[in-house]
Amino acid sequence: MTLLWIVLSNTLIGIFSLVGVFTLALKEQVLQKILLYLVALSAGALMGGAFLHLLPESIKGNSDTNIFLWVLVAFVIFFLIEKLLHWRHCHKSHCSIHTFGHMNLFGDAVHNFIDGVIIAASFVVSIPLGITTVFAIALHEIPQEIGDFGVLIYAGFGKKKALILNFIVAMIAVAGGIFGYYLSTYAEDSINILLPFAAGGFIYIAASDLIPEFRKEASLKKSFFSFGMFVVGILIMYCVKFIGSE
Repeated sequence: MTLLWIVLSNTLIGIFSLVGVFTLALKEQVLQKILLYLVALSAGALMGGAFLHLLPESIKGNSDTNIFLWVLVAFVIFFLIEKLLHWRHCHKSHCSIHTFGHMNLFGDAVHNFIDGVIIAASFVVSIPLGITTVFAIALHEIPQEIGDFGVLIYAGFGKKKALILNFIVAMIAVAGGIFGYYLSTYAEDSINILLPFAAGGFIYIAASDLIPEFRKEASLKKSFFSFGMFVVGILIMYCVKFIGSE
């Protein structure tokens, strides 16, 4: 029964990735106008997720002194992966897909796996705690998935392909849930590494790939609006943290 709750809950979380479907109805010109703002929103959500959720959760009740080392390790690994992706796909020809699109998918996959493990651990303790945890995770998933979808479009993926890829990556939460259920004795140790690792990946993607994209904007008005969306992304994560702690 507990495993069923875990699988169904993580599947529901994965379905939230389809919120980007609303953009399929938008005209191409309208979509292009809002893409940079979605990128800014995603950057803010990633930064907020790393500094307000993942890192505090990593530190809480954890005596491991290597937390920030794992953040740095993740930052370096994400940098290396991006360089390899760029060399593999872009060194001989024009890049049809920006490497930060693939990086965003990879970082989101790690994050979703962790969410699945956390949900499983909560349900193993009790069903009510599991339901509360699912609600808290859903609150921060919705705005982040909207931003992630915008990042994939901005990176060069078609709308339908971006939607499908985002959904596939989101469903990795189910694998995390099953892992967390069957290996509950090892899940806590895994989270102690995965949480700061995901935080480092989020910081790298936001700071190295996404922020420079909307920083290129020459229009002062659009730059302020992009910055506003970046702050909104952070504030959403702050509000989710506040609600989740109630």
